[in-house]
Amino acid sequence: MFSIGQLALTSMISHLLFIFITWRLVQTINFDPLIRKGRATEARILLLFITIVIGTGVSRFFLEFLRWSQDLRLLF
Repeated sequence: MFSIGQLALTSMISHLLFIFITWRLVQTINFDPLIRKGRATEARILLLFITIVIGTGVSRFFLEFLRWSQDLRLLF
């Protein structure tokens, strides 16, 4: 079982990794037709927030799945 410090470090690295991967994927989508002129900065901030939400959600799923798989050994 992980100690609290190891769990915190694993969670932080996982969140940052999945946020980075999500950001790279979001950059491949063309949002230019949806952005009003003069609102590029606001659109980038919105995309950043959306990226953080998606990346954090995927990371939480990954961490929970990892924890569940470790808890399976307690079943038997």
